Amino acid sequence: MSDIRKKMYSIIFESDTKKGKLFDVILLIAILLSVLTVTLESVKYIEFKYSRMIAVAEWTFTILFTIEYILRIYSSKKRLRYCFSFFGIVDFLAVVPTWFALFSLGTHYLIVVRIFRLLRVFRILKLARFLGEADLLMRALKNSRYKITVFVGAVATFVVILGTLMYIVEGEANGFTSIPKGIYWAIITLTTVGFGDIVPRTIVGQAISSFVMILGYGIIAIPTGIVTSETIKESKKDQVCHHCKKTGLDKDSVFCKYCGKKIEKN
Repeated sequence: MSDIRKKMYSIIFESDTKKGKLFDVILLIAILLSVLTVTLESVKYIEFKYSRMIAVAEWTFTILFTIEYILRIYSSKKRLRYCFSFFGIVDFLAVVPTWFALFSLGTHYLIVVRIFRLLRVFRILKLARFLGEADLLMRALKNSRYKITVFVGAVATFVVILGTLMYIVEGEANGFTSIPKGIYWAIITLTTVGFGDIVPRTIVGQAISSFVMILGYGIIAIPTGIVTSETIKESKKDQVCHHCKKTGLDKDSVFCKYCGKKIEKN
């Protein structure tokens, strides 16, 4: 990697230097202003009165984020990995909708163009890189994935059984025209949403509904408990190695488990 690329990488991807912090602050302000621009543009009165100003602001932000995206690819140590990473995709979605509008031909494409322009709101996801606790939350969610997968599988099995049961109990006369319709009812009942578009009419069906609604309150709390438990565990491992920049080290660690060097205490 050339010296120029190393300097760019230090500024763009690392925030522990003065230039890196300044870059992050400027980018953060630009993101917030760009999201505000997209939001105000959706208000008809503001769009009509300040359309030229909004257009200038939008293209300014688009060009700025495009330059940032190109520089990130150029300075990245693993370019392909960055492009297909979460933040790489988010950075791409932050710029492509406005450029896409330039290449649309024919008036019948205008509706599609407007839909694509709404994707600019994805820029708000770029804010995630500025959240210090985002890494902790992501690690907690990653560690919870197997437990949550088992939980979702159990719930899916449960709603299929309930949907089939309600189809047998209530029947087509009461709106349960198929098993998928019964499963739909089971999901909205278990989650305590209750749209009211399909309701049981028989005493047995109402008794089952009461049981499912009470059960729903307990089931909803399970994923929250799983993630909270993992978050507490991860919060105890928030030390950062100043040499390899790896996170997830125990607070009482003396040496880094990744690079083996002694940890500098803050």
